[in-house]
Amino acid sequence: MDKIIETVDYDDKIIALWQEAFGDSREDVIFFLQNAKNICCLCLYDNTLCSMLFLVDCKVNGIDFKYIYAACTAECARKKGYMSKLLMYCQEKYDNLILIPADKDLVNYYLKRKFKHKIDINDILFNERDEIQEYLFEGCSLKNPFALAYVYKKGE
Repeated sequence: MDKIIETVDYDDKIIALWQEAFGDSREDVIFFLQNAKNICCLCLYDNTLCSMLFLVDCKVNGIDFKYIYAACTAECARKKGYMSKLLMYCQEKYDNLILIPADKDLVNYYLKRKFKHKIDINDILFNERDEIQEYLFEGCSLKNPFALAYVYKKGE
């Protein structure tokens, strides 16, 4: 049975999954984890760490949001719905979520999961050091990057 855990204690399993998914060096991952001040990690376990995402505090046009960053699933655990479960968990817990899709396939993936509002990435403000903000905006291969937002509306 799978279980979701929210943590700010970043162990070797989290670092290893990040490296597997994104190819970043251990040093780069550790730098981010040690220097980002407004983050937490949601981890989905099914005997082992299968999927995770980071939530980073931000504001969009003066409204508090949680920015989803480094969302990934272990290669051996893909196509089992783990990331969808993490996203649904976030939508149940937070009214405002935002992310920058890395590519066209992910745009479609997130649209199917209620991320419907297109936002200019320049409207996202983080209370993080410049070096950390660079991490948060990199990794998108879209020609004209944009953000997608989930905004809870009662009755939807």
